[in-house]
Parts: sequence; C-alpha cells; structure tokens
Amino acid sequence: MTLSASALPSSRRYGALAAFLVVTFAAAAIGSAATFRSVTTWYPTLAKPAWNPPSWVFGPVWTVLYIAMAVGAWRCWRLVNRAEAASLVRLYGGQLALNALWSVLFFGLHRPAWALFDILLLWLVLVVLLRRFWRIDRAAGAMWSAYVAWVSFATALNAAIWVLNRP
Repeated sequence: MTLSASALPSSRRYGALAAFLVVTFAAAAIGSAATFRSVTTWYPTLAKPAWNPPSWVFGPVWTVLYIAMAVGAWRCWRLVNRAEAASLVRLYGGQLALNALWSVLFFGLHRPAWALFDILLLWLVLVVLLRRFWRIDRAAGAMWSAYVAWVSFATALNAAIWVLNRP
C-alpha cells in the first residue's frame, strides 16, 4: 500500500513545502547569477520590441512566480499517491533545470537562439504540468497558469529579440 503525501504528519508536509521553495529558489539563484552581469552590459545593447517591459518588472514578477510555482507543485505533491508524486517531482525538477538553463544560455552565453529552443522545451513541460496540476488541485492549476502565461510571453520576447538581433 502506498500512502499519499497528505497522510504525512503536518511537520513533514510543511518541511516538504520548504524543500520545494529552497530548490526553486536555488534554480532562481543559478539563473540570477547568469543574468546579473549581462543585464547591465550586454542586454541593454540588444534591439528589443516596443512591448519589452522595463527591466525593473522582471525581478518582482519572477519572485512571485517562483513562490507560486513551488506552492502549486507542493499542493499537488501532497494530494497524490507516491508514484504520481515522484513523477511530479521529476517533471518539476526538469522544468527548474530548463528554467535555469534559459538564463545561462540567453544571458550567460549570449545565445538567444539556443535560449529560444530551451524555452520552447520548458513551455511544453509547463503545459504538461499545468494539465496535471489542474486535474489534481484547481488552486495549484491557477498558480501554475500564471507561470505558463509569463513563460509564453517570455518565449515571444525571446523570439523577437533573436529576430531583431540576427546578423
């Protein structure tokens, strides 16, 4: 018999929430480290579409999204059986890796085309997770929807920057 995460004592469930948050913000830190220098040196030199948001928007938006994605994933993790929880954790970890890799490719290596390929893969994984989250827990699905919407926008922005800056 497999127990669901919801059968765990509350201290372990909330410890798992902390773990989701720590792992999520570790991925954010990797992305931030790759981004930090280029935001003031390389990125301002790129041609960008008129609908590119001001730079100050990205930090607050990503902070809220990282919290929402961790909480949404945790909410679903605690509601499913062990096998499905393990599958969700693997997909969640995969999307975190793709998320961090995007910053490394785009800002760290200055490769918008490579980053575009990465973000398209990320978007596909996010949609798979969105469908699963929505089925498991509507609140988690709503939280995840905001992330998918932002990554959809970021994908369009990445593509526009790549097109505008091709040699």
